[in-house]
Amino acid sequence: MRTSPALRRKLISVAATSAALLTAASTASAVAAQETVSQGSAVPAAQTEAAPGTPAERLIVGYKSAAAEARSNPAAEADAAAKGAKTGEDVDFQRRLGTGAALVDLGDDLTTADVADVVAQYRADPQVAYVVPDRLNTPKADPNDTEYTKQWDLFESTAGMNVPGAWATSTGTGVTVAVIDTGYVAHTDLAANIVGGYDFIADTAVSVDGDGRDSNPADPGDYYAANECGSGIPASNSSWHGTHVAGTIAAVTNNNKGVAGIAYGAKISPVRVLGKCGGYDSDIIDAITWASGGTVSGVPANSNVAKVINMSLGGDGACASATQSAITAAVNRGTTVVVAAGNESDNVANHSPGNCNNVISVAATNRTGAKASYSNYGSLVDISAPGGQTSTGTANGILSTLNSGTKTPSSESYAYYQGTSMATPHIAGLVALVKSANSALTPAQIETAIKNNARALPGACSGGCGAGLADAARTVQAVSGSGGSTGGTTFTNTTAVPVPDNGSAIESSIAVSGRSGNAPAALKVGVDITHTYRGDLVIDLVAPDGTAYRLKAASSSDSADDVSTTYSVNASGEIANGTWKLRVQDTAAQDTGKLNSWQLTF
Repeated sequence: MRTSPALRRKLISVAATSAALLTAASTASAVAAQETVSQGSAVPAAQTEAAPGTPAERLIVGYKSAAAEARSNPAAEADAAAKGAKTGEDVDFQRRLGTGAALVDLGDDLTTADVADVVAQYRADPQVAYVVPDRLNTPKADPNDTEYTKQWDLFESTAGMNVPGAWATSTGTGVTVAVIDTGYVAHTDLAANIVGGYDFIADTAVSVDGDGRDSNPADPGDYYAANECGSGIPASNSSWHGTHVAGTIAAVTNNNKGVAGIAYGAKISPVRVLGKCGGYDSDIIDAITWASGGTVSGVPANSNVAKVINMSLGGDGACASATQSAITAAVNRGTTVVVAAGNESDNVANHSPGNCNNVISVAATNRTGAKASYSNYGSLVDISAPGGQTSTGTANGILSTLNSGTKTPSSESYAYYQGTSMATPHIAGLVALVKSANSALTPAQIETAIKNNARALPGACSGGCGAGLADAARTVQAVSGSGGSTGGTTFTNTTAVPVPDNGSAIESSIAVSGRSGNAPAALKVGVDITHTYRGDLVIDLVAPDGTAYRLKAASSSDSADDVSTTYSVNASGEIANGTWKLRVQDTAAQDTGKLNSWQLTF
């Protein structure tokens, strides 16, 4: 590695700080050849950097075992020279690593685009299994934020979202997240990551800031007196809800203060739609449109267009066509919309916008990884994330930025909250990490990557909690080409089988072949069952060796119809190839059903 004296001094200083470096995982999956080699811009930024914002000076190239370059140093040296000639860069073979991979040097003063051109040449070579940057490691795994140890939702192995493992690859740099909420109250642990937003509340009785729509999204407080928001509704202090949500997404990190944000390299655009007693659909629709780069009459063009929208809000009823139109248009502009499933312990199908199409609908889990008692559920839930449960202890909530004022702003503070409102920014933060790692991904591709790389829910969820508990590290690794899964092979059985009322269990089989090794730790099991009282049903996945995995237990309180959802199963102890079975039994009388189809996605 060619380094300047200053950089050498920096590396020596870092090494002296600690004898042990936490090394990022270097396993990479094989990369398919690209048709257009010269388009280095198609290479994700994470594949060209030694550290965020720092172009790689060396690459690690793994050749396929049959390639001459895998065994011969002169062959690897000749290949490096050929790649350099094609890109106009000085590419030199340095040495063979213990794994057999080749280390190649790229010369001095390359830009990220220069590195991308070289990476693209290697990726296009059918003899190359993988090419990854020789990344610079640091001795510090955890951020130095003073309250970080209380953020179990980010790092605990049981029910945390495995966020620190993603930071070596992405911190959200270059992505703006619009938090459509109560606005923003000044907080020094957020200020550096706040960019311009807008106040969309037109009704002054709701805005309580003395005016209508304007460019100031400051949160004046949303407190209200008893009965002010409806008969029998008790008084409530100001929530500073939008500021709490924003802190989870992008609180300033490694600043020796407060909490760490999930995508702390991202920016937050506060978009105010909720005030005293809530907010209107009309304001929310305009906010979605404007935040995603659309035009709203009378409102200046947005100079901070968001690629992610967080909506930790909701109401009852079906998704209104007007709201759906705004969401669909935002997604078509390339903005991923993340919404809360809701806190009514009810099927999300009854609550908007969690039941809208083209959104990532998020359920909440507690510190044990089970569905939080308040969280909505159902087949329309896409993914689960930590939302906390303070009834089992305040510290089991989600800690984030807040304000101590009970009515109007006072001193900045931190507080534990619980809710799907807290789970949603975990996913919005993850979307920002993913988008930063691979800017070419569409909202649909981002959603698929998050689902495919979720892990099985550690605890119970009756009614459907989506693809499982989101895993930030695995998802970011997948989209940056260094691990995880961006898709999968799906095996399906579409033969319908009646489920007898209060009768014996039925089984449907899928023969899996062509796989190698064991099944994944997050095997996706898609189930489509028509039934008039799904609480009667017990559903198991049966592995080829006969081991049964309980997907759903019977529940006398679950009176809804049908089971149409995807379960995530840790089947890593099972051989993938073989005959898998879905076993379904109706355990009570008076209701009938049918297994329409089911599928396994590896």
